[in-house]
Parts: sequence; C-alpha cells; structure tokens
Amino acid sequence: MKTSKTHRIALTAGEPAGIGPDLCIQLAQIAHNCELVVIADPALLALRAEILGLPLKIINFNPLAQAIPQKAGTLTVFPTLLQKTAVSQQLNKANSLYVLETIRLATQGCVDGLFSAMVTAPIHKGVINDAGIKFTGHTEYIAKISGGNPIMMLATEGLRVALVTTHLPLHKVSKAITQKSLQQIIEGLEKDLRLRFGIEKPNILVCGLNPHAGEGGYLGTEEIETIEPVLGQLRQQGLNLQGPLPADTAFTPKYLATADAVLAMYHDQGLPVLKHMGFGKAVNITLGLPIIRTSVDHGTALTLAGTGQANCESLKLAVTMALNLINSDTRLF
Repeated sequence: MKTSKTHRIALTAGEPAGIGPDLCIQLAQIAHNCELVVIADPALLALRAEILGLPLKIINFNPLAQAIPQKAGTLTVFPTLLQKTAVSQQLNKANSLYVLETIRLATQGCVDGLFSAMVTAPIHKGVINDAGIKFTGHTEYIAKISGGNPIMMLATEGLRVALVTTHLPLHKVSKAITQKSLQQIIEGLEKDLRLRFGIEKPNILVCGLNPHAGEGGYLGTEEIETIEPVLGQLRQQGLNLQGPLPADTAFTPKYLATADAVLAMYHDQGLPVLKHMGFGKAVNITLGLPIIRTSVDHGTALTLAGTGQANCESLKLAVTMALNLINSDTRLF
C-alpha cells in the first residue's frame, strides 16, 4: 500500500522576547500531519511553556531519522543557543545574532533538502539594527542565502496583495521602482500564481504610485515613465494586467471581484487593506524563491509575550499554507 510522505517543515521561533516562542508552544498543543522542527533555544521554549502553563515535551531533532507526524504536546527542536537569557517583553540586542542564525539554519536546510519548507515567527528589525547589523527583513535576508528574486505577498480569504518594494522609507520608494525591477516582479508574481496557486491566467491589478495614478502626470510621472511602459510590454506577451490603477480604485469590490492579486507599489499602500480584511487570518508568502517560505501576518507583540493572550491562528495558517504549497494544493486562499 502506498503511503504519502511526511514532510519536514522548519519553524523559526522569531524574536525571543516576543510572542514567537509562545506561538510555537501553542501550536505544539495540536497534532500535525507533518514534522515541525522548531529552530530555537530549548531552554527558552521550556521556560516559556512553564510560564504559560502549557504541557510540552521537547524532542531533539535528528536529521538522520525519518520524519514522522508531530504529536500533540511535543516539539521537535533544532537546538540553537541564545547569547543571553531572554526575558519576555524585554528586547536584548545581544540576541540578534541568535535570531539571524535561526533564519539561516532554516533557509540553508531548505536549500539542502533537509526541510521541505520554512515558516517564520515574527522578528524585531529595530533591535537587530541596534546591534549594528544592517537588516531590512526576513524576505531580503532569506533571498541572500537561497538566491532568487523575492516577492512579498500576503494572502487572506478573498484577497492577495504583492509588493513591488518592501521595507523601505517612503522617500526611497520612487527611485527603487525601475522598469527592470517592476518587470521582474510582475513576471515572477504571474509565474507563481500559475505554478504554485494553479491559476491558469492570473488577473493582476497593478496600482499606480501616486494619488489618482498620477492624473496624467500632474501628480507625478512615475506611471507614465516607468509603470505604463512595462505593463504595455507584458500585455503584448499575453499577461493579463490592469492598471496602473489608483490604489483607492483597485481596492474596491468591483475590481477585487475578478482579481487574482493586487500589486501595490509599497508596503503601506497595500497591506493596510489586506490586514483590515483578515488580520490574524492571513499568511505572508515569499514568492520568487527556489524554496517555500511562509510567515505570520503580524509583529512581535512584545506586550503579549508570556501572558498567554497571543493568538496562534496566523502561524497555524502559515504552516497549513506551507504544506499546501509543498503538495501543490492551494485551496486555503
């Protein structure tokens, strides 16, 4: 009798002072049809489980053993040690290298075939930069290790939003959007919507950069000089693209009803709408990589760490989405 393979998914616990460890422990309270390997300090997880009053059996990860489905109440842990003992709600820049090492191990494990996918809990970019490490985010850091051209996309029920630029100050956005980069992102988004999400001919709404999409150049010329030429060229190649549309038009029911994804020019142009629709019930998916990576739709929520009030729904969905992408089954969203 043929049996389906049990996949092994790496799970990084994120910022040790935040809710990441809590979410991993909450996730461990239910059984999973994959093996979750949490890359973290076992002592941190054991202490946080004690604080939360949740049962937890820690199993040391054995990369040579056959992957088996995760049992409720257990966590398979790839031991990675903190530089300093972590205290809930208290950031410590001494642990920045630890955070980056957990991401590196997960990414490299995916590249090497040790893991089928990786799922990341939230990190705190500020404290990593305070440690003197230039860091813009998970998406860019993972791509440096795995290769590829990363595209940040968040998805919830009824809406997918991808970004042309990610974690940039607003005054740098315009210069970062070039014809080359925009074409690369649109082609990558269209390809992954077809191959990973099974959408035969994706309908992508492309936002303009400026209010009213520049209003014929009176409110900005980026649409005329950069965005429209790229869309015209790609339409000639058969891509189904609408735009550039004013963002306040693109995110209306009439347009979203037939859209497979909306491409926003910058972080806060697109993500507030998505989070309004499905905060806590959305998944962050990095497209354009040779590996599968998903994440939560929220931050470290320091004030909730160690209180038992954190909600692990988004992390649970991120694991489900990662497993679906492995199996080419994306019915989740």
